[in-house]
Amino acid sequence: MIYAVPKLGQADHEVLALIADQKERLRLFTQNSPNRWMGSLRRSTFARAIVGSNSIEGYHATVGDAIAVVQHEQTMEASDETVAALQGYRDAMTYIMQAASDPYFEFSQQFLKSLQFMMIRHDMTKNPGQWRPGAIFIVEQATGKTVYDGPEAEQINALIEELIAFLKADNGTPVAVRAAMAHLNLTMIHPFKDGNGRMARALQTFVLAREGVLHPVFSSIEEWLGNHTPQYYRILAETGKGRWNPGRDALPWVRFCLTAHHQQAATLIRRNDEYARLYELVVAAVEKAGTHERCTISVFDAALGWPITNPRYRADAEVGEYMATRDLKSLCEAGLFEPIGEKRGRFYRRTAVLEKIRNAVRIKRPLENPYDLVKTPTRYRLPSAEGRR
Repeated sequence: MIYAVPKLGQADHEVLALIADQKERLRLFTQNSPNRWMGSLRRSTFARAIVGSNSIEGYHATVGDAIAVVQHEQTMEASDETVAALQGYRDAMTYIMQAASDPYFEFSQQFLKSLQFMMIRHDMTKNPGQWRPGAIFIVEQATGKTVYDGPEAEQINALIEELIAFLKADNGTPVAVRAAMAHLNLTMIHPFKDGNGRMARALQTFVLAREGVLHPVFSSIEEWLGNHTPQYYRILAETGKGRWNPGRDALPWVRFCLTAHHQQAATLIRRNDEYARLYELVVAAVEKAGTHERCTISVFDAALGWPITNPRYRADAEVGEYMATRDLKSLCEAGLFEPIGEKRGRFYRRTAVLEKIRNAVRIKRPLENPYDLVKTPTRYRLPSAEGRR
């Protein structure tokens, strides 16, 4: 038996309706958008999801380094171990994007094993692509206390088969709830020696992406989870009570995920509004500086705070190395870029001019608890930030 879909209340259905409205708004400006900066939003959102999911596991990186990984470029600050983790997650998520639109796709155990292999293949001591061979215990580093005891290894195959059957079934469960339950069950089964959390979060994204309403990048709540790691650990601990416990009510977990969906969608909507205004100001700055309009996307990304390299500029501006070097020199002379480093290690960052433009378009829009916005009252609140970190 795996964790069952809980009975939803009226408030939950009303929150799901709020999320559906947000998704429709996101769909309108992300699907086939003519805006030139939409690629930057997609790329940075993908990078933030990678950073968020890996930070939960202790692999910390800047969004700039994650963008470099997404672009198959050299990172500037991340350790080799962190880069390997980011690359593995990038590959798994890229495969998810492809599989999400495959009309012949079928959930299977091998699909899960293959995704986990992509994530963990840099460390063969962790048996990537195979179920864990024995018991697993999650220990809190600060105290040495065991905080979770997973099911016996002999149970894994049957439990995963049950999870696969759930994912294949069309029982009318709202997709956000189905995705949350897929996440919860894979986390609690803990079928692998390593990478279980990343796998569960990626699986949730995949279930959402299969719905087809939004691009997988914009379906993910991994950035939000990375920003709420203590609460994430707390709700998992409260749901499982320290062991494989599928008879427990999963409603608090589902409400946690629905809150994450609402607030992550609100964040993306806010960013879209900011980026639209920022792009206008960047276009004006490029024109004022007398540089070519092909510089605009790179100047836009730099204004956001991302480092710009010669290879990235060439890709975005669609020019060769000579023209890229010339353009970048012009942007420095115009006071928009500042060069850092020498030769192959050189990159360009924004000057105070672009930073001022970026700060001018920031929108202060607090994230709301969706359960405070619905007509049906409920006492649901996020778990406290206390707990595992």
